[in-house]
Amino acid sequence: MSILLCAWAPQVDAGTGHRKAAKVSQPGFSARGANDPSRRPRLTSARASGSSVLRVQILLDRVHFSPGEIDGRYGGNTRRAVAAFNKARQLKGGERAEAKTWVELNRDEAPAVVPYVVTSEDVAGPFERLPVETIEKAKLSALGFESPIEGLGEKFHASPRLLRALNPGAAFDKAGIEIQVPNVERPPLAKTHGMSVRVSETDHSVVALGPDGSVMARYPATVGSEHDPLPIGEWKINGVAWNPSFSYNPELFWDSEPGDEKAKLPPGPNNPVGVVWIDLSKPHYGIHGSPEPSTIGGSTSHGCIRLANWDALELGHLVSPGTPAVLEK
Repeated sequence: MSILLCAWAPQVDAGTGHRKAAKVSQPGFSARGANDPSRRPRLTSARASGSSVLRVQILLDRVHFSPGEIDGRYGGNTRRAVAAFNKARQLKGGERAEAKTWVELNRDEAPAVVPYVVTSEDVAGPFERLPVETIEKAKLSALGFESPIEGLGEKFHASPRLLRALNPGAAFDKAGIEIQVPNVERPPLAKTHGMSVRVSETDHSVVALGPDGSVMARYPATVGSEHDPLPIGEWKINGVAWNPSFSYNPELFWDSEPGDEKAKLPPGPNNPVGVVWIDLSKPHYGIHGSPEPSTIGGSTSHGCIRLANWDALELGHLVSPGTPAVLEK
């Protein structure tokens, strides 16, 4: 498989595992609020945030309508996931979480937020700040997590900022500490003969469809850019590579710098293609994971289709060589 023309990773903050961002007011979150099925506010505004939004995101994640990184905010990925869920359940409301949306989501009676004891494996590392330069990254044996809280965020599909808000003052780098986390254990989806994949540039999504056209799973995605547009057309899945390395060829990148050299970057969750590469029959293109889940659905890629690592992993287990993949506007 050729893993060449794809998204490049921006610089990250070692303390959070995500790009540095301007400080914003943090809404209040609580396990009690997120676990209360009687709270059914009508969610419509992109400014909405808090425990009820957190509940919506977690319940959507568990029915395979992923909101991407769970952050407790009613952002674009969550609103589009709600719209897809409403449509699949034949509900009105579009991007709004209405009373009937809550009824359907609350059929899942498991708690949305649960206690979790940090394990020795969670804090074992090694953790280290990754270099910015490609050539320096290529010298490493792996592109692992930069901090324990980054790894915990990946495990629970959540932003480190949300984990901190749920657990004020918690020491995420100490084994044995009990914290509150999103309960994102999804019921497994069975690999189905005759399924297909649809990638939508307009909807910023990747959808796994069953043989009858029903939605098996939907994931927010970053698809293409002005310089490297999504290759519209009908393609097929060639195969899946797990925990892949990444071959950087500056000749294939419009934004490469003079003097950039070819480099092979080691595998790991902070590899530019994340932890899985789903190869497309269009040469140098694929559907893959990302070291930056907070950017999914909003930023641009170098032509490929980027998902959060956990969503890419689930999709990778569903597809097979020959699975149709339709890329559309």
